Order: sequence, then C-alpha cells, then structure tokens
Amino acid sequence: MPRFTPDPTFYPSPRDAAAAPAEKLAYVAAFARPADKPDALAVLDVDQTSGSYGEVVGWTDLPNLGDEVHHFGWNACSSALCPTAAHPHVERRYLVVPGIRSSRIYVIDTRDDPASPRIVKVLEADELGKRAGYSRPHTVHCGPEGIYVSALGGHGEEGPGGVAILDHTTFEVRGPWEADRGDQYLAYDLWWHIGHDVAVTSEWGTPSMIENGVVPELLLANKYGHRLHFWDLRKRRNIQTVDLGAQYQMALELRPAHDPRKQYGFVGVVVSTEDLSASVWLWTREGSQFAVRKVIEIPAEPADAADLPPALQPFGAVPPLVTDIDLSVDDRFLYVSAWGTGELLQYDVTDPEHPRQTGSVRLGGVLRRTPHPAAPELALSGGPQMVEVSRDGTRVYVSNSLYGAWDDQFYPDGVGAWVAKLDVDPRTGGLTPDERFFPHGADFRGRRVHQIRLQGGDASSDSYCFP
Repeated sequence: MPRFTPDPTFYPSPRDAAAAPAEKLAYVAAFARPADKPDALAVLDVDQTSGSYGEVVGWTDLPNLGDEVHHFGWNACSSALCPTAAHPHVERRYLVVPGIRSSRIYVIDTRDDPASPRIVKVLEADELGKRAGYSRPHTVHCGPEGIYVSALGGHGEEGPGGVAILDHTTFEVRGPWEADRGDQYLAYDLWWHIGHDVAVTSEWGTPSMIENGVVPELLLANKYGHRLHFWDLRKRRNIQTVDLGAQYQMALELRPAHDPRKQYGFVGVVVSTEDLSASVWLWTREGSQFAVRKVIEIPAEPADAADLPPALQPFGAVPPLVTDIDLSVDDRFLYVSAWGTGELLQYDVTDPEHPRQTGSVRLGGVLRRTPHPAAPELALSGGPQMVEVSRDGTRVYVSNSLYGAWDDQFYPDGVGAWVAKLDVDPRTGGLTPDERFFPHGADFRGRRVHQIRLQGGDASSDSYCFP
C-alpha cells in the first residue's frame, strides 16, 4: 500500500537531514569469500544508549552461494521529494542488495522488524541481463523516477558497463538508463546534480579486469578507467567526457555536493602508475562545461620489499589505495580511506578548491597493522575501506574489506573482518575511535564485511532538491 504522507526519513534539505534523529541500526554487507556459506546482511546496534551497543543484533542469510554482496542501497530516499520527479508516497523500506559476482539482486524488507530484515524478492542474473543488457551490478542509488543500478559488465559480454533502472515499488528491471552513451565503455559509480539535470559516472574495469584481482599488465599499461562522464540526466545522453590522464588509474567513488544549488563534487583515484600515489579530484561547472582538477594527493609509503606482499614487492612501497571517499551532509568534511596504508583522512573542504587536512586515524594497513584501541593486542589486517557518515556528521563508520580477490592480493595472510566507529569534533574536525564500538572476527560468522548503510539514510544515500 502506498503511504498517504511522505516517509519521515525523506528530508527536503541537507539541513533537515542533519537535524533528524540519530540512526539506531546499521546494515552491513557480509560475504563469504570461499563461497562455502551464504552471504548475509548483518545488523549492528549503533544506539549509544543500548545495552547491545556495538554488537551484531540481526542477521539475514541469503539463499545462494557465491553472490559476493558488495554495495547496496535504499529503494527510495529524499530525492523522492524533488518537484521535477516527485514520488512522495514511496517509502524508505527496502534495501536493494546486488551480488557483484552472481549478478543477482536481492530486495530485503526492513520495515516490520528492522533488526531482522527479510528477503521479499530475488532478481536473477537473466532479468538484469535480458531486460537491461548488463551484468555485475555494483552501486545502487535511489533517485528520480526509480532505482539506479550501475553495472560493470554487459549481458554475456565484457561490456559496455552502464546503468539499469528498477521500478521503485515492483523492483522490475525497466531497462538500460542510457539513450546515448557516446564512447563510454567502462563503468563504476553514478551520481547527479538533480536540480541541474546533470548525472556523472566514473570508471573501474570490466569483469575480467577485476574479478581475479588487479591485473599487473593492465595496470601498468594504464588500461583501467581514468575518465569521468557527464550526462544530461533527463535525456540520458553523454554530453561531456573528461580524461584525468591515463596514469590516474581507477576513478571510483563520486561524491557531489549535497547543497542542490552547487555543481561540484569529488572523485577518488586509487593509484597513479607514475609514483603509486593516490588522489582526489574536484569537478566544477565552468560555463557550459565541467572542469576536473586534482586537489588532494597522498604519497606512497616506502617499504622494504621483504615486508611486502608479493603484489607490491617489485615496487618497494605501499600505495595508499584510496578506495572510498565520503562527503558529510553539510559539505564541510571529506573523508578519504587509504586502504593500503591503513588510514582514514579527514579534510575540511569548505573551500573545495583547497582542502585542508583536519584529522587522521590509523587502523590496519599492509605494513603497520595498527590495532584498534578496544583490542590493542590484535594486529589488524585490511584498513579503513568503506566509509559511511551519519547525517549530522558526528559519527563515521568504516569497514575493512575491499573486494575478495583484491583483499587476497594485498593481505594474503587474511583480511579478517572488522567495523569501527569514529567520533568527530563538529567544531574543528578531528577523529577519535570509539572504544566501545568494535565488532570483529567471529561476530561476522566467517564473513568479510564491506558496505555499511545507516537506518534512515546517511551521507552517501540521499540527494536533496531544496537548499
């Protein structure tokens, strides 16, 4: 049944979202790398007044093996209030959870018992493939007119990757989003400036380029993605492509400004093949075109080859490997995960052209294996990877797995599983690990953990149409 009033977790503006009640639960993708048990959706208690704070309080097993759940998102969110594509009577009820290896998509209902979500629909790979022409679904965004699912591969083909549209309520695959893709072939993330009818997409690689780990020959030949594509959102037409430079390999997460009046955003680049540095780039509207420029560079850390995994020994250094970024809802702080060196960096981006570092926390890392304060005896593998920020910007959650095959290359002795929460000083910035919050190891029943979603929305789930 449709709602007769808008979902109270739909917020007209970023300010309304920041003032809303705090999340009480977090949903975490938990996957079995050996595919010997089903993947799952784990539910964490994030209510600081609760007796089970920081614990896994819910668990939903998926019915198949080998999905590798990765990124997921809500069926509907604050963009449903936008006047140009209003759908105010849908509700933020379902999590849309793709398997990046199986190409299945699970629809999971959280309404009746949020701590025990239940699967209500499964889209098999052929539904995505035959109706939209895509495979390997990656990122889910709730947006104008439907659910947007970016995909890395074609149906039965390596590519092109692109974006499929699912219906908000029936979850049927409507078809491919693109009407004219131009020369776009590689795909990864998708986001937009709704009020300006602009969409942005980024590039990683086709299924064969990623599913067995980084392919050194492709990386050193600069064959992974290094372009941004700008689109007419309504006409679904590629209107501009910007090449960052072939050496800037894997342009991944897109984080546009939440203020709907602004047309700028950030994209993280995993590695430069010139010096193993990572970087963050800013796109801005300049007249009728977009310009993209590097605003943050993070150098590699030199190391003795004997201390490195085989994948890094020829280089004698640990690359930062920026594999996720997240922008607070007030557009003030940008969080950058350096998964290789095991660091989460915080930048004040009030002036987006000139980011200023204001905080850093070390956890894990290829060399350092920095422990969490809650378990100082435990050397951590992995590092801050997926990053999620609460709507009010005072809490940051991180998980430690990147992608199964890539984990195995950079942490061959095992990546483990852990989630950490960091508290933010909203006045000056700065990050402090919460010693009460550190679910890890057996808490996740032999699975690795990837993306986190917060109940009621978070900094990377919603877009707004009112300032």
